[in-house]
Amino acid sequence: RMNHQELLLIFTKPSSAQNTLCSALSRKHNTNVAKNILLFLGDGMGVTTITAARILKGQLQNRSGEETIMNMDTFPFVGLAKVTHSFLKSIPDSAATATAYLCGVKTNLNTVGVSAAARNGVCRSQKGNEVTSILKWAKDAGKSVGIVTTTRVQHATPAASYAHSASRTWYSDADLPTSAVTGGCLDIASQLLRNTDIDVIIGGGRKYMTPKGFPDPEYPTDLSAQGQRKDNRNLVNEWLSLIRRLWWNKTDFDAVDPEKTDYLMEITEKAIRILKKNPKGFFLLVEGGRIDQGHHDSRASMALHEAVALDDAVARGLELTNEEETLTVVTADHSHAFTFNGYPFRGNSILGKSPIFAMDFLPYTTLMYGNGPGIKITDNKRPDIRNVDTTDKDYVQQSAAPLDSETHGGEDVALFARGPMAHLYQGVYEQSYIPHAMAFAACVGTNQEHCWSMILMINIISPHTSSLINHNESIKPAIFVMKTYILISH
Repeated sequence: RMNHQELLLIFTKPSSAQNTLCSALSRKHNTNVAKNILLFLGDGMGVTTITAARILKGQLQNRSGEETIMNMDTFPFVGLAKVTHSFLKSIPDSAATATAYLCGVKTNLNTVGVSAAARNGVCRSQKGNEVTSILKWAKDAGKSVGIVTTTRVQHATPAASYAHSASRTWYSDADLPTSAVTGGCLDIASQLLRNTDIDVIIGGGRKYMTPKGFPDPEYPTDLSAQGQRKDNRNLVNEWLSLIRRLWWNKTDFDAVDPEKTDYLMEITEKAIRILKKNPKGFFLLVEGGRIDQGHHDSRASMALHEAVALDDAVARGLELTNEEETLTVVTADHSHAFTFNGYPFRGNSILGKSPIFAMDFLPYTTLMYGNGPGIKITDNKRPDIRNVDTTDKDYVQQSAAPLDSETHGGEDVALFARGPMAHLYQGVYEQSYIPHAMAFAACVGTNQEHCWSMILMINIISPHTSSLINHNESIKPAIFVMKTYILISH
């Protein structure tokens, strides 16, 4: 840890601010066409989470933490995305937000890949109101596409990239109500195989892909891991029948490359190495989904460690790609009712307690929740946590209002961007703007009028670089064939 004099040298000399100024003045716009798009999505990673994770990352490196620079902090362009209002709600869920930042439209809570004309749980309302995603637009342009998530591949965030469902909870056919079955609506797991040919899929959710009672290959004695499908389909076998490759578990996946790193960083690297074989480029969605799970449980330690893991994955993504041709975006779908409060001393554990007691003469933690499972009132008093290790990974932070599961927050979320057309993400905008700017940068989707002028400009300035933009089938038809890889865990 730095002493007082060392801290004074860092935070009181003007050179640090002057360096920041020089960096801002020398910043130039990259107007290349984006061959690749990397989207890192921290589920529930609001601004407070980013700040607290930044401090935790430094403290894990035996520093005070506040001076730490996250990998995402180095991105030259930063904006704020407005998540407030999905369509009818002022605070959204992950399904509505995923549809916004992947498909470019605001929609209703609990629905994925459909417009606001579709109603939650009403199968017939989704017909004709399906919307496609940036992943689909990239695939249609001949790029390779992939999904990496620390949650289920049928979960709201990845589902919005390939599925159209009036309910985010229709994971398998066993979850479909009778009206949805008779109405011809498909479960999300089956749409994973049917809708878009995704080249790399890494995540959980095997039980939604196998017949009811089918034992899990990794956990054969775990009844909760058994297959759930009522239609007796084995989507895994169907996947393999399409001449695709599958890894059941991380052990098999590691055999491809013996180098061991952190899990999210590792699977991100593997996905990029596979996808970048396509000369037309790729789109990859990387979701740190367990940030959200930690917050819902009011376990700040879990949420912050997962946010640090996502930032490490961002670093690996930058190492494996070229900024001149890769648009990299880091953002969140929503925040949480999560606060960073009190007046802790510099270097105090971000998971620790405020040095100043509250009016009830009891300590409180630096990180707290506005609501959640952490409220415990006995004899009209809060628990005395003076002898409690609040840095424990399973510690549940105190909250103001009692709920079984802590809720989302409604404030704007930060977006960090670098690479081609990253400057389009400056300012404040609706979350549904995000995929449209990506599509513009990569010349995919419907808005491509500008691409021809960009091609002409590139040819005039440097003819040999024009090959970078010849990735769109509407410009230069080509066929690219590669095996599809999938890792579906428990």
